[in-house]
Amino acid sequence: MLLLVQYTLVFASVLLLVALGGCFSEHSGVINLGLEGIMVIGAMSGALAMRALPDDLPAILMILLTLLIAVAGAVIYSSLLAFACINFKADQTLVGTALNLLGTAAATVIVKSLNRAANPDNVSSEVSYISEKKAFIVNINGFEFSWFFVVAIIALTVAFVVLYKTKFGLRLMACGEHPQAAASVGINVIKMRWFGVLISGIYGGLGGICYIMSGVSQWKFEYGVAGFGFLALAVMIFGQWKPQRIALAALLFGFFRALSNVYTGIDFLNALNIPGAIYNMLPYIISLIVLAFTSKSSKAPKAEGIPYDRGMR
Repeated sequence: MLLLVQYTLVFASVLLLVALGGCFSEHSGVINLGLEGIMVIGAMSGALAMRALPDDLPAILMILLTLLIAVAGAVIYSSLLAFACINFKADQTLVGTALNLLGTAAATVIVKSLNRAANPDNVSSEVSYISEKKAFIVNINGFEFSWFFVVAIIALTVAFVVLYKTKFGLRLMACGEHPQAAASVGINVIKMRWFGVLISGIYGGLGGICYIMSGVSQWKFEYGVAGFGFLALAVMIFGQWKPQRIALAALLFGFFRALSNVYTGIDFLNALNIPGAIYNMLPYIISLIVLAFTSKSSKAPKAEGIPYDRGMR
């Protein structure tokens, strides 16, 4: 059961971070379906940083540099979405889907190229970070406490304060509700939407590096992030685009995702003789059920997905 709690917190942290990123983007008026690809690029950037940084680096410095590089990679990648959808008014769904496909493919090619350059016989897309991972984990009586738990809590607090307690957050949400009205009082809608998308890149990058380090010490980037970007979108919708509700939804979905990792170690679940594939599908099945029953009551930002046009009223 201790392992179940551990994995629940890890997966909830990932979902919380990525869902908060989607929340910022959609509050600005841009639907970010590219969170999956952003996670992959952030994870790749962080993993390559860990491999390149010296092993004897102080733990706090290792953590900060890894997170900063993961965030930088994800923000640069998310700017493609902002540029296409905000400046060129491209279809946000199509661009997000393209970023998801491109993210996994690009990460696979980049990692394979770097591995082959270091060793011509190594053509895998795997990055190993066994010793570096120790900087992120504190073992407390058999319970592995990850510093990503702290990062997720800080990110949640920051999101709540920024959205509801600052002028910036109120302006951002105004751009997602009625951009023309926001522009009429002097708010730069284009700039605020860019901020929303880039902030989603920050959170997506953190979620990506958190995901690949959740339970392993190496990762093959051809696997992507197993649909966690889409699962985070379900968490965001179930949480009604509100940070505090998103946190509760992330715990719920994280619990069901954790079951697929630890069900073999829980006696009463083994007694049910349910195939392991069912547990692997459970979080995605739950997301479909939850969205089916809650979609009618969802209150998304009114202008999300609609390109900003100064001439509209």
